[in-house]
Amino acid sequence: MTLRRTVASIAVAAALLCTSAAAQQPTTPQPSAAEHPGRAVVTAKCFQCHTDAMFRDARQDRRAWEAAIYRMIGRGGLWTAEEIKLMADYLGTEFGVRRE
Repeated sequence: MTLRRTVASIAVAAALLCTSAAAQQPTTPQPSAAEHPGRAVVTAKCFQCHTDAMFRDARQDRRAWEAAIYRMIGRGGLWTAEEIKLMADYLGTEFGVRRE
C-alpha cells in the first residue's frame, strides 16, 4: 500500500468516526440534574439535617416528596411556597420512582 493510499484510508476512517459521534449527540441539550434550580434549594435546605442517601433510598413521586416537605415544615422547616415547589419538582424528577 502506498503512503497516499494509507493517508486516504486514515482520513476516511477519521471522517466516519466523527460522523458517527456527531450522529449520537442529542440535537437539543438536555438539562442535567445539576442545572435544576431545585437542586440548590434541596442542597441548602435539606442537607442541614439529611444525607443524600435518604433521597436515593426513598424513591417517591413528586406528590409524595411534596408531602414529605410539608411534614418537615411541621418539624420546624421554613420554606416559601416557591421553594417547596422547586424542591418537590427536583426530587420527583431526580429521585422519583424507578420504572424498570
